[in-house]
Amino acid sequence: MSGAYEEWASRVPGAVLWTRTADPGGDAHPVLPDGCMDLIWSEGRLFVAGPDTRAYVSAGGAGRRYAGIRFAPGTAPGYLGVPAHELTDTRAELADVWRGADARRLTERIDGAPDPAAALERAAVRLAATAGPPDPLLAGVVAALAEGRTVTETAEAAGLTSRRLHRRSLAAFGYGPKTLARVLRLQRALALARAGTPFAETAARAGYTDQAHLARDVRNLTGRTLRHLV
Repeated sequence: MSGAYEEWASRVPGAVLWTRTADPGGDAHPVLPDGCMDLIWSEGRLFVAGPDTRAYVSAGGAGRRYAGIRFAPGTAPGYLGVPAHELTDTRAELADVWRGADARRLTERIDGAPDPAAALERAAVRLAATAGPPDPLLAGVVAALAEGRTVTETAEAAGLTSRRLHRRSLAAFGYGPKTLARVLRLQRALALARAGTPFAETAARAGYTDQAHLARDVRNLTGRTLRHLV
């Protein structure tokens, strides 16, 4: 686990495996909302990072090692057996989520592995195989909102009423479709801006009313300016 942060595609469909070592001067890098949930190991701990509605800054000590798997939006609740809304904006010990000896045994197995990231991925692969394939309807909801379609259009395409889409979204994503759409719009804007797109054009292409709207939303969701994040 050398270096500050590394990530690569996981064998779990749509997931990303990552490793990180906390910075010597403190760990002030924000984790931005992205609609995902993570299962994270860190030197004797195994915990779940729920879906965020705002940027999260870890208080981990300098040099502390982490390995995590970031599941695609809507998939982790099926793998972990817990509705996403129960973990929104939280970091919960896996032992509290599962409430049994399974979490302790899994933590010990990953702790004792020569490569904790590989051991974590093997565990995630088993969880995904046991849970079965993700619901394609939820994947369609994510795809539609990520493309900038409205909540009403997304509900109609999924064959759901707006109320039922909201209920399904709470369990799968941790918040309603409007919040998920806002989070995914943020990610679209960041991708455009980091690729060198001027901010005014970024605002228009990502679906904001104007550049001022983009600036306000980025600040509200992340606590930082878009220029700082880029």
